[in-house]
Amino acid sequence: MAIKATIFKANLQIADMERHYYQDHALTLARHPSETDERMMVRLLAFALHAHEYLEFGQGMTTDDEADLWRKDLTGAIELWIDVGLPDEKLIRKACGRSNQVIVYTYGGRVADMWFAQNSSQFERLRNLSVINLPMKHTRAIAKLAQRNMQLQCTIQDGQIWLSDGNDSAQVERVLLKVPSTRGH
Repeated sequence: MAIKATIFKANLQIADMERHYYQDHALTLARHPSETDERMMVRLLAFALHAHEYLEFGQGMTTDDEADLWRKDLTGAIELWIDVGLPDEKLIRKACGRSNQVIVYTYGGRVADMWFAQNSSQFERLRNLSVINLPMKHTRAIAKLAQRNMQLQCTIQDGQIWLSDGNDSAQVERVLLKVPSTRGH
């Protein structure tokens, strides 16, 4: 018998001073049996950083044709594709062909560094790709905030990100490894 996903509920208050986005979101996250709290919370953080009324969680962990998060326009065209972790370079290339913008949030310390080093030359050809690394000490700190029912506040200001549950808070830094290029190859 297959193990089912664990359901997490998050009431997320977002105050993003950089985008002037101030909204509350009632989210349901299905954590796949092989997914860690750390990865799930990175997905939640990615939602907070790109929150939009059309942004939704996909089945990226179990389905290659779907992102971890994505935003589609009213016609169904993919505007934003977000993956978390260390996805296969071929899947990223495919996503770049299907979406206007692709963002990969990596984490995991040295393993993430090695993954980027192995794939960076292929990534240079992908004009609409951003790769952002989240330092391991920060992703482990937000993993400690994971609970089945969460009340979280995310504040984004001057490049700083804070995630808090009212009792504990964690600061998260972003390290830009690749930004979209303005010229094609």
